[in-house]
Amino acid sequence: MLIKKLAITTIAGAALLATSAMAETKHVVIGTGGQTGVYYQVGGAICRLVNKGTEKHHINCTHTTGGSVININGLRSGDRDMGVAQSDWQYHAYNGTAPEQFPEGAFKELRAVFSVHAEPFTVVARSDSGIKTFNDLKGKKVNVGNPGSGSRATMEVVMDKMGWTMDNFAVASELKSSEQAAALCDGKVDAIIFTSGHPNGFTQEATTTCDAIIVPVDNAQIQELSADNPYYAMTTIPGGMYRGTDTDTTTFGVAATFVSSTATDAETVYQMVKAVFGNFKRFKKMHPAFAHLKESDMITKNLSAPLHEGAIRYYKERGWM
Repeated sequence: MLIKKLAITTIAGAALLATSAMAETKHVVIGTGGQTGVYYQVGGAICRLVNKGTEKHHINCTHTTGGSVININGLRSGDRDMGVAQSDWQYHAYNGTAPEQFPEGAFKELRAVFSVHAEPFTVVARSDSGIKTFNDLKGKKVNVGNPGSGSRATMEVVMDKMGWTMDNFAVASELKSSEQAAALCDGKVDAIIFTSGHPNGFTQEATTTCDAIIVPVDNAQIQELSADNPYYAMTTIPGGMYRGTDTDTTTFGVAATFVSSTATDAETVYQMVKAVFGNFKRFKKMHPAFAHLKESDMITKNLSAPLHEGAIRYYKERGWM
């Protein structure tokens, strides 16, 4: 009878330990972007690397769609633990310089973790639309992007610089990134606008489904906008990447950044960063937009909020700081 009681106690104890271990697993949510964009791939890549080590560090990672502004506001509300955001919206959120997107004011608890790929501001137009330059968008049917996305917010900045309003377009649609290529090729819009790394799914879909070109975004106003703001830079989209555009296309751009807040504990951020940089060669192979990433750039460039203490801990361990 005693042996039987001991066996039962041992089994119960083991079950309790197993339950306790499961309960200790921290579930982390990363905010990304539309499923055809590179943000979604960033979140998926990070989660795959993190979840390989769940048994060791007890962190389980999932990612959800959204966009730069939604992700940063999600950090503030507690709906997200980490997120991907354009470098300009990281700047505006931390400094409180975009009240329309961030009505609660400066988000001083926002923390940078690392930057990722370059993100050119991209215009794709139907070849038969007559759109050859950015100025040609006036009077056309244009998808300006869905509210809450960094692409839409950046488009509004550009429009303000150009002195445009939505009334300057024949149609100003607000389709999500996953819907815009089909709308372009179906003739519902003449051009689609977004800020994204390249190559990406929606540009590939648009340029293979119908005849479409990438339009340069390069005029005096754009050059001034780039020169006056540290989070913007003139850049190019390489020619030959998509059907219909064989030469490099000049535009301006930002960078994708990975962000968190002081509400996410240092150990969690440390383990997330370690999963990426400890498997860096594999991470770079997970999407073509990551192929030319450099650790030294990722921890120093395009970061306008303070680094998270968990990230600092890892970077110091590696001798990078």
